[in-house]
Amino acid sequence: MRAVIQRVKYSRVTIDRKEKRTSGPGLMILLGIGHSDNKDDVQWLANKILNLRIFNDVNGIMNHSITEINGEIMLVSQFTLMAQTKKGNRPSYGNAARHEHAIPLYNLFINVTQNGLSKPVKSGEFGSNMEVEIINDGPVTICIDSKKRD
Repeated sequence: MRAVIQRVKYSRVTIDRKEKRTSGPGLMILLGIGHSDNKDDVQWLANKILNLRIFNDVNGIMNHSITEINGEIMLVSQFTLMAQTKKGNRPSYGNAARHEHAIPLYNLFINVTQNGLSKPVKSGEFGSNMEVEIINDGPVTICIDSKKRD
């Protein structure tokens, strides 16, 4: 499971050019789910993100987590994060989980982060065409892979 975490002042997701969902300040999380991912990956990654100290304290030092600042989370599924680019110029998405495996893990990720945040997590719609807008704060962007827990 791979995540790109961005500290944002604002985020908006437009789904199929119609429905708009907004959040912020807080985190925009782009989440890629692989075929070998499981509930343990969800728990580990969600916990890691909820406890990342990437928000400034009164001294301007990144010392607070999303829960400590009472921030919001926008979560968007993005299978392209699972791209393999070693051979040729066309990415392969063979490591991306199929819908029947990915959707339950995506929904579990939403539930785990909502419970840890103690407020609803906004999200895109799995498998839909989405436009994502953010105002990155910092900028602060962190990539985490649950299979590389170093």
